[in-house]
Amino acid sequence: MEKRLENMLLAVWTVSLVATAGSLYFSEVRGYIPCEMCWYQRILMYPIVVIGAVAYFRKDFRAAAYTLALSVIGGMISLYHYGIQKLPALQDSAPACGQVSCTGAYINWFGFVTIPFLALIAFIIIAVISFLMLKRQKETN
Repeated sequence: MEKRLENMLLAVWTVSLVATAGSLYFSEVRGYIPCEMCWYQRILMYPIVVIGAVAYFRKDFRAAAYTLALSVIGGMISLYHYGIQKLPALQDSAPACGQVSCTGAYINWFGFVTIPFLALIAFIIIAVISFLMLKRQKETN
């Protein structure tokens, strides 16, 4: 059972690391300036990389509570951000974001994959794995 939990921690860390590397690629390599909502998503994703790594090496499965909390909040921000990019009704009421508009999309792969969509998928994966980890811990105790 413990090996399965270790693999789940490794998966959380891997997904968060890929998401972090992707966000840095878009801003530092491609030169895309993050909007304010993108920064909030980063603020919630980046700590998951550190928490996931420390938890994996210490075999601290209780960290799932923290990664779940961060990913749910980050996922809600990503969902709203994606909504203001894709839904005209939300675009009209979108908050002013500063230097870069939150309604703009640097990428639009296949007509629906934007940067907030990618972040949303990562947050969902992390949340699901974290929830399953907490559930497994409860079952074994």
